[in-house]
Amino acid sequence: MSHNKTLAGRPVISSTGLFTPAETITNEELVDSFNRYVERFNAENADAIAAGDTAALQPSSVEFIEKASGIKARHVMAKEPILDPGTMEPRLPERSNEELSFMAEIGVKAARQALEQAGRDVADVDAVLCAASNMERPYPAMAIEIQQELGIEGFAFDMNVACSSATFGIQTAADYIRSGNAKSVLVVSPEITSGHLNWRDRDSHFIFGDVATAVLVEDAGIAPGTHWDILGTRLKTVFSNNIRNNFGFLNRASPEGEGKADKLFVQEGRKVFKEVVPMVAEMIVTEAERLDIDPQALRRLWLHQANAGMNRLIAQKVLGHEASADESPTVLDTYANTSSAGSIIAFHKHNRDLSDGDTGLICSFGAGYSAGAVFVRKVA
Repeated sequence: MSHNKTLAGRPVISSTGLFTPAETITNEELVDSFNRYVERFNAENADAIAAGDTAALQPSSVEFIEKASGIKARHVMAKEPILDPGTMEPRLPERSNEELSFMAEIGVKAARQALEQAGRDVADVDAVLCAASNMERPYPAMAIEIQQELGIEGFAFDMNVACSSATFGIQTAADYIRSGNAKSVLVVSPEITSGHLNWRDRDSHFIFGDVATAVLVEDAGIAPGTHWDILGTRLKTVFSNNIRNNFGFLNRASPEGEGKADKLFVQEGRKVFKEVVPMVAEMIVTEAERLDIDPQALRRLWLHQANAGMNRLIAQKVLGHEASADESPTVLDTYANTSSAGSIIAFHKHNRDLSDGDTGLICSFGAGYSAGAVFVRKVA
């Protein structure tokens, strides 16, 4: 159903959906696999290591992972090949053009849950945005495949702002509602981040997990009785090389694997921490004040789930005190970093206990640098 140039609307979040892969990798399993790989590498390169031509790899530990990140486990689409020291990649079987792609499949599952939660018929949805940090292919757009599978008319497109993709998608959807160009928009974030992770890198092999989320952004006039008013949104980007993935159709790794390291996720973690935390905290506080919202009165912060230390410090700068688990809930320990989906998982799992009139913040941040803030108020 097209709502082109109807009266301007007031955007709300009507519902959310979540798909969680069945398979889980614990830190203990991950460390065992990684350390077996390290032993194999050091044995195979013993002469070069002894000659000083190659650096010996260092083993990992559960204690190191949990201290560095707060992560204890992660869900993945393909556990066995990831834990195989000879593979250490997801290795999902290739599907034919007639089959639903992996990203579309899990995105559709999350989207259907969001539609069901809102009691929304697909005939009432105008658009689908696939907002994620990696796309399974350049084209046709993943969003159009999701749209087709759901049976939605209208339009769809992909967007990528790395870990901020979902919040950027929410503002884009809200702008369509505000302008009157749509009344109902699905923002779907299928994040198969296990595919861009270098599972052989001690400093990052534990970071990511797989998941899919969906957010239904609608005009308040058609929203269900219980929903979340979008009070305001703010986006910010600042270019940085400190989080990067160079994979692309112009610069793919060779078949022999040479030059592969920077074609996967790489980051300068300490620099990211130092630069992103103040940027995000300042953006939140400034936008809250512009909206006449007392940042210290925010009932709950649903922050990007990348690093427990970053979230702790950002929440403290916003709230003016050390945030409790109730004020800033985490899903990082069991889901790991799921890129743009992380803050949406936190919101999906930890919003039903809030009361009518409570205000909160959905916020993501990551490569770019990019940051997105969505201020919401519960209506029940």
